[in-house]
Amino acid sequence: MITRSLTLFSLKKASKILHQGGIIAYPTEAVFGLGCDPLNANAVHKVLILKQRSISKGLILVAADFSQLRPFLAPVSPLLYARIMQRWPGPTTWLLPANKKAPGYLRGNSNLQAVRVTAHPIVKQLCDSFGGAIVSTSANISKRPAARNVLSVKHYFHNKVDLIINGKTGELNQPSEIVNAMTGQIIRPGA
Repeated sequence: MITRSLTLFSLKKASKILHQGGIIAYPTEAVFGLGCDPLNANAVHKVLILKQRSISKGLILVAADFSQLRPFLAPVSPLLYARIMQRWPGPTTWLLPANKKAPGYLRGNSNLQAVRVTAHPIVKQLCDSFGGAIVSTSANISKRPAARNVLSVKHYFHNKVDLIINGKTGELNQPSEIVNAMTGQIIRPGA
């Protein structure tokens, strides 16, 4: 496991690791996240094993902009697009209808995909360097507190993560709010 501050070198390294099916940890708006290439089933499976998380729960995809999420989503109406963009970029995760051609392992037992356009500068740079959305799930073992720093990531995962990007999390006290964009129902309250 390598720990690096965000530099051009570490961005290229993170992107290479993601493209090769590796797992990275990085600061997000509230906690450290675990990320991988969402189109690499083996990488996603590794993340689920690390977290001891059921595939039935689905995973969040995070992106630098909405265009990076389009391949995973069904077409979004202009009205719905305008509504979600009022809170993006930012710490709101929306549940939107999934593209039927997108991998089912990303959405679990749902026909909705959890997605977020981040405002966190490190995550934006990671997604841009990778060239698309990445899986973003809290860096923790299921039902345990999410890691808020590099030391906690190392404690949870020892040498099982390929790269940890050192940096500060955002100012939120809780992981991102999750809202069903179709109904407005708050699935997980935010900070």
